[in-house]
Amino acid sequence: MAKWGEGDPRWIVEERPDATNVNNWHWTEKNATPWSKDKLKALLDGFVIADAGLECTVTKIDKLDGEATANNRKGKLIFFYEWNIVLLWKGRYNDEEVTGKVTIPNLSEENDVDEVELTVSLDSSNPAAERMKQFMYNVGRDKLRKQLDTYIRQLKADFAKGLILPKKDELNGTETAPQKSDKETVFASGFNKKKIDLQTITSATEPTKQVGGCKLDLTTIKMTEMFQCRANELFDALTREDMVTAFTRGHVKHELFKGGDFVYFGGNISGKFVEIVQNKKIVQTWRYKEWPSGHYSNVTMELEEEVDHTVLKLTQTMVPKAESEKITQNWKCYYWNSIRTAFGFGSFLG
Repeated sequence: MAKWGEGDPRWIVEERPDATNVNNWHWTEKNATPWSKDKLKALLDGFVIADAGLECTVTKIDKLDGEATANNRKGKLIFFYEWNIVLLWKGRYNDEEVTGKVTIPNLSEENDVDEVELTVSLDSSNPAAERMKQFMYNVGRDKLRKQLDTYIRQLKADFAKGLILPKKDELNGTETAPQKSDKETVFASGFNKKKIDLQTITSATEPTKQVGGCKLDLTTIKMTEMFQCRANELFDALTREDMVTAFTRGHVKHELFKGGDFVYFGGNISGKFVEIVQNKKIVQTWRYKEWPSGHYSNVTMELEEEVDHTVLKLTQTMVPKAESEKITQNWKCYYWNSIRTAFGFGSFLG
């Protein structure tokens, strides 16, 4: 499996000996962690919060843990960042010095900046401290969120530079060629646009199973999905750790070998790889965190490359019947649609 920053012949642009990412076809990534740490320190360390005669100052960044990356896939920019920040602050009220902390446990792309949690705490308890805590809660949090918003906007502005490169025709000094009609449009995967009906089928109920004293009515989910890409591209999206991280939008545990563990979506989905056939088949044991402890379903994903698309057939057995509708929708939302959006694998339109 290729790692960030390492070459992979499947992603090299053959027509350019310098491997320039012509037409933004390939996955490119920039490490934004060092830049982010410097930017957050500049925005937060020593930051003064003043309003209505009261004033507090961030005296120290006590914790700054996390990472950030900027990615480009086929002209689509994707930013990932996740930070755990603790700020020390001090203020003065009625000639009494007050100190405390602001904790920001999860600054990430998953939440709008207005939704980011900021917790204000005190080092001591007295009337002056409570007054300044109220000030930091009502005024300080909003001003700190504006600083965090500045970080996010500058991250996207600075790291967009160089990720979206000129198109091939622009590199050659000519105008961009006129687009073809819908029937002739060629996507980055090399496949033509074509309308295809998507199917989702849930089978009849399976036998019940006793799990930890619970009686489970089980069923099988069968799905057929079409992707406008080649089989090896879809296989990569499902098996390369960097690409799985991209479409699940979070950190993953991903051990791609028989018996290897995987953990996605913050631990909501986990299991083991049972069988891996390059570009053709993936078999897993698979469980949802809310299922009874010890109960796993079996997932088989089979890939078939057609003339202008790739078919993915999923069979998931041993699914608790009460969860089957939700699991079906989650496959569509958090796997298939997310993969199409992250990697440009196409929507099939007439």
